[in-house]
Amino acid sequence: MQYRVLLVDDEQDILDLLQYNLEKEGFSVLTAINGRQAVSKVSEFKPHLILMDVMMPEMDGMEACREIREMPEGKSTIIAFLTARNEDYSQMAGYEAGGDDYIAKPIKPRILISKVRAWLKRLESNSPSESASQNTGGIVIDKEKYIVTRGTEVFHLPKKEFELLALLVSAPGRVFTRDYILNTVWGNDVIVGDRTIDVHIRKLREKIGDEFFKTIKGVGYKFEP
Repeated sequence: MQYRVLLVDDEQDILDLLQYNLEKEGFSVLTAINGRQAVSKVSEFKPHLILMDVMMPEMDGMEACREIREMPEGKSTIIAFLTARNEDYSQMAGYEAGGDDYIAKPIKPRILISKVRAWLKRLESNSPSESASQNTGGIVIDKEKYIVTRGTEVFHLPKKEFELLALLVSAPGRVFTRDYILNTVWGNDVIVGDRTIDVHIRKLREKIGDEFFKTIKGVGYKFEP
C-alpha cells in the first residue's frame, strides 16, 4: 500500500525538501501553499497524513485543520503541525483544533521519516478492539465506517477521539489508567502530554454525553453506560 501525504507550507523550499525525502521513501506526495488550498485538495487526494504549517496566509493551519475535520475524508486522517520554535504555538491549541501531533522546525529528514512511519503505523490497526462493531449502553461504534451512533444521532469523530471512545467502551466500568490510554491510543512512538487525554475526554463528553465518562482522580477514566 502506498500512503498518501499532503504537505502544506507557504515556503517552497520546505515543501521541496519534505517532498523529496518522502517520495524517496516511497510515499505519494501532494503539496499546498496555504490552508485554503489544502482543504480543497483533501476530497480528491484523500491523504492518510497531512503535515501542515501553522502560520500561513489566507488560511492558517489551525483553521484548515478544523475545516478538514468536518469533512468525511478528513475524519481519520492523521494531521501533524509543522511549527517553528519561536512561534506562539500551543500544543493544546493544536489538539483543540483536531491535530494529532506536531514536529518542530528546522526539520531533520531522518527524524521526519521516523515520525511519519510511526504515525502511519497507527493506521494499520483500526481500533483497540478486534470486533468490527460494538454496542454498549445504546452507543454503537462502527469501526469499519468510523462512525458512532447514539439513538438517532450519528457522530463522525476525529481519529483519536474515535479510538479513545472505542477503548473505553470496550470494557464498561473498567478504569483505564492514563499510561495505558496514552500507550494504546497514541502509541509509544508519539510523545504527548497528559492534558492531551483531558482535551479528548472533554470533547467526547460534549458530543456523546457527560454522564458516560467518569474521572478517577490520579488514575484515569472509565466508561459507564
